Amino acid sequence: MKIGDIELEWLGHSGFLIRNGKSIYIDPYNLSLREPKADVILITHSHYDHCSISDIEKIAHPGTVVILTPDCQSKITKLENVEMQIMIPGDEISVKGVKIQAVPAYNNSSGFHTKSEEWNGYVLKFDKIIIYHAGDSDFTPEMQKLSGYGKQGNEFIALLPVGGKFTMDSVEAANAAAAIKPSVAIPMHYGSVVGTREDAEMFVKLCSEKGIKAQILEKM
Repeated sequence: MKIGDIELEWLGHSGFLIRNGKSIYIDPYNLSLREPKADVILITHSHYDHCSISDIEKIAHPGTVVILTPDCQSKITKLENVEMQIMIPGDEISVKGVKIQAVPAYNNSSGFHTKSEEWNGYVLKFDKIIIYHAGDSDFTPEMQKLSGYGKQGNEFIALLPVGGKFTMDSVEAANAAAAIKPSVAIPMHYGSVVGTREDAEMFVKLCSEKGIKAQILEKM
């Protein structure tokens, strides 16, 4: 998917690759060996399908910056020649020309992802392009505060989980999209560990009914 001078690729599950002259990964999982080396890797939390050391090893190289939650630190310290940057919700940093904000990602009722864990979604801010990766989250009160990003003349891209069980399902994700009003909403967190293509298709249908543009990205 081309957005201005940025290319966005879905890698499967919750994994994405953003290219803007640099290669920025979010939650790489089950990668092929052909992926480019990473300048920046963002990890939302420590579960194996988000903080996958074997996949990080495929793309890390000397100088790679790994942005992570505190519970991932013991795993990432096993990697050599990478720079770690710990973030918790509310933190903002600038890494290799990209402004990054950590926002809360949690379940409202189930015990899979609790707010006290301080796990992250991420907002990446480029020039007039903002990409929000929700992480493993339900539709939270904090998420609603992101609606302003689409009102500032930006292209606002929202990557939202739709698989259910550990995250929002397609109905809740469509409600979240309607609240935050992105330029385009893209489903994720389906097709491997949990969730199906049908969940993604239902999400797109429900978004359309709410006047929100949504698009399924094919796995690269």
